[in-house]
Amino acid sequence: MVTMRDVAARANVSIATVSFVLNGTKRVAPETRARIEAAIEELNYRRNVVARALASSRTRILALVHPDLEARPNATVIQFVMGAAHGARERGYDLVLWPVNDDEQMSHLLAGGLVDGALLMEVRIRDSRVARLVAAGVPFALIGRTEDDDLPYVDIDFATTIHQAVAHLRGFGHERVALVTQRTKGAPEPGRIMRVESAYRAAIAPLGHPPAVIAVEGNSAGGRQAARTLLDGFGEHTAVILVNEGASAGLAKGVRAAGRAIPGDLSIISAATTRELGEMIEPELTVMAAPAPELGRLAADALIDQLEGVPDAPPRTLLPCTLVPGESVGPAR
Repeated sequence: MVTMRDVAARANVSIATVSFVLNGTKRVAPETRARIEAAIEELNYRRNVVARALASSRTRILALVHPDLEARPNATVIQFVMGAAHGARERGYDLVLWPVNDDEQMSHLLAGGLVDGALLMEVRIRDSRVARLVAAGVPFALIGRTEDDDLPYVDIDFATTIHQAVAHLRGFGHERVALVTQRTKGAPEPGRIMRVESAYRAAIAPLGHPPAVIAVEGNSAGGRQAARTLLDGFGEHTAVILVNEGASAGLAKGVRAAGRAIPGDLSIISAATTRELGEMIEPELTVMAAPAPELGRLAADALIDQLEGVPDAPPRTLLPCTLVPGESVGPAR
């Protein structure tokens, strides 16, 4: 078995210097670090995580706490997760997924001593997980926002995103714009849903028409239900902004199954989603692509900065989605 002593001999440095690089406990000159990392790769050295934790009182493991991993995660969630994982790995940390759906699972996270800190996803306006982490003294950062904007967070700028989506539709003559969001089961809604609805109501207020908000489950059946509700109950609306990635395909299928055309009868923008999802649906959806990979990395950085004592203030970062035109938006009928 390759040991730290072997790595030190190959890199022509002391064992202590190898330890500094492996544990991140002391700054090492870039050229020396490069030699050590090359030796690690050449010798296929594998660090002992338990030994490292015992030596430093740190595991260099972060938990990504998500309340609903029982459901199939959508593409945007995966991009958030991968962005955070890559960001953590670049700074010498590992990321583990930690589903928390009840107090017992949260207690296991806090009592186990396995992780140095936590990233929270699907953040609620009043999130009990935050209070538990604060009480336990566990460092954390949010991917989303509570009602307390003083906490360290990164999030999609939903206000800018929804206003840009409405402006794009108005450019095609649409004056009646509906919103489709996601309905959650048996739990308070994530803060993003409240912020999306608030941004939508503000964006359409100048149009002088009452809002039309439809909440459905995040799956194909939910999308078909949204199509029926739109066409039967809000027939005067010529466009819809969809903030429910799982319902995208069902909505498009439901509209076509009713004998209506996209975008001839109904224009669709799918917001806070991925470019790839838009390309998979017929017709290709116009999307507001979420900056999920970048926000995931920024969240990991925010947490690691706390762990390593970086003196800057905790980040409060908002990034809007990016408009990617497809074939689902056209002139209002």
